[in-house]
Amino acid sequence: MIDLRRLRVLREVHVRGTLHAAAQALGYTPSAVSQQLSALEREAGTPLLERVGRNVRLTEAGQVLVRHADGLLEGVEAAAAEVAAVSAGRLAGVVRVAAFQSAFLRIVAPAIRALAERHPAIRLEATETEVEQALPDLRLHQLDLLVGDEYDAQPRAIHPEFQREVALRERINIVLPVDHPLANAKRIRLASLAGLPWATSQPGTGHYAMHLRACRSIGGFEPDIRYTSDDFVLLLEMVRTTGAGALLPDLVVGFEPPGVAVRPFESGGVGREVFLLTRRTRTPTVEAVAEQLREAAEVAATRSRAQSLS
Repeated sequence: MIDLRRLRVLREVHVRGTLHAAAQALGYTPSAVSQQLSALEREAGTPLLERVGRNVRLTEAGQVLVRHADGLLEGVEAAAAEVAAVSAGRLAGVVRVAAFQSAFLRIVAPAIRALAERHPAIRLEATETEVEQALPDLRLHQLDLLVGDEYDAQPRAIHPEFQREVALRERINIVLPVDHPLANAKRIRLASLAGLPWATSQPGTGHYAMHLRACRSIGGFEPDIRYTSDDFVLLLEMVRTTGAGALLPDLVVGFEPPGVAVRPFESGGVGREVFLLTRRTRTPTVEAVAEQLREAAEVAATRSRAQSLS
């Protein structure tokens, strides 16, 4: 009989590429991972891994086991959720959610509070992380639901094993200090800000790529990026205190941040889609959490629209 816990270890090694990386993800020592895999090979009656330099790769038999791993682990997950619900007499169990910073603040946090009232037997565990870092954990059942983002003209990779749905669409805004000469304009032509210093996220992020693309294609200039942080609160503070500009989405600025002016593009603006991503098989408990996140996203979107009209 194949042990499902060891099967999960095998799948981690397959995805991570090394015993050390798999051990780190699972919270084990490399020695413990090696012992688990040796036991799994004894259960399977055949080698499952082979060395390739410093890395390892699955044998043909190992690949067969990994192909079946998702279905087996999803079945166990669904059974555990159903048992918890039967025992509690209502939806119950643990659901693990990851979200990027502004979605964590404006969507996940409100959803947690509402979920506690509607489904008190569901334990929601949430962490802040970016899509790229969270995808392997979603695939490996260490996460159940991911809140991600995608900027216009910057499509993310398509993952057919996941179910994706739109939570909201939002616009990107020009953010200036309140004492900037254009702060009182109803709309701003991005090209008029060519000489401004800018604050944006770190290189390699979707937000940074969006910022470069907008300034180059819409504004017609190369931005003078002086301040970078993946914390949008810090970006707002740099705008407020240093005189820099920023391009920030509704979820960040749609809640009346003090000391800055938030204005739309005069023309040719940029948008962002916020989406929910889960494995294709959703338990009723995961679906209940997804529903609460959708409701929180709609509230956030409505508030942002109202603020933009005021």
